Amino acid sequence: MGQPNKPRSGSMQFWPRKRARRIYARIRSWPSQKEAKPLGFAGYKVGMCHAMVVDNRKNALTKGEEISVPLTILECPPLKVYGARFYRKSIMGTQAIVDVTAKADKELARKLPVQKKEGKKLEDIPLAGVEAIYALVYTQPKLVGFGKKKPELFEIAIGGNVEEQFAFMKERLGKDLSVKEVLREGAQLDVHAVTRGKGVQGPVKRFGVSIRQHKAEKTKRGPGSLGAWRGQGHMMYRVAHAGQMGFHTRTEYNKWLIKIEDDMQKINRLGGFKHYGVVRNPCILLKGSVGGAAKRLVRVLAATRPTNLPHEAPQVQQLIFA
Repeated sequence: MGQPNKPRSGSMQFWPRKRARRIYARIRSWPSQKEAKPLGFAGYKVGMCHAMVVDNRKNALTKGEEISVPLTILECPPLKVYGARFYRKSIMGTQAIVDVTAKADKELARKLPVQKKEGKKLEDIPLAGVEAIYALVYTQPKLVGFGKKKPELFEIAIGGNVEEQFAFMKERLGKDLSVKEVLREGAQLDVHAVTRGKGVQGPVKRFGVSIRQHKAEKTKRGPGSLGAWRGQGHMMYRVAHAGQMGFHTRTEYNKWLIKIEDDMQKINRLGGFKHYGVVRNPCILLKGSVGGAAKRLVRVLAATRPTNLPHEAPQVQQLIFA
């Protein structure tokens, strides 16, 4: 009879392992910043490449040498500032009071019903009791080359105090917001994305449970004898079993922004990127991999707990596409 082997596996930090509610992430907390500008942006995942850069980390063994760095490309067409959302503090926590919106174009009508009557103006909203003002923005997928039409709508926090946030919204309401106005090269970013979906998978692939000896009773790819884990008279939810794998909302901290590229000729490869096509808008190059499939919207924001990476991006010598 087979011996019980590794019945408990897989991190309990991510629980429940269920599908995300929508295909782009919702950000639950924002960093603080003194400058009155948006604290995040969004872009469509293109694919990966790698670059030869001069290492500028002061404590690295390869300081001053040319090294190879893997990069993820995110195409970032301008965001349209659609409205301002006012928040106040209450006994139930921070609560939205009112939204002030600009005139919407026909693309946004694909996402939500657009009001025809003119609503409230920014000047009509008193700032007394207002805790924060967030920008309501939506993407412009008509500018990218893979045929998407329906925009994504979400909110972005703004730095500074309430008066500075109000002045920023008064100036930018109804206008485009480019990636260079929000992000800078060398900054650290937190990446929020929905990972690639893999459907229902068994406990071996989903949790890394060891495959048992071939003479084990009943199953080889199950969690085995659970011992004390079944002492409650029923199967505990913590036991590694088959279920949904992938399409989860996940956050990666402190991704290094290597470059913001405006010249599409340096980015585009012959025939375009696999599963994506041709890049037509400014894009950002992040060090390392990013969750999600190609064409999926990825949200980035200023790092909430940055590390001691240099504030300046390394000098890129050459981009190489496999």
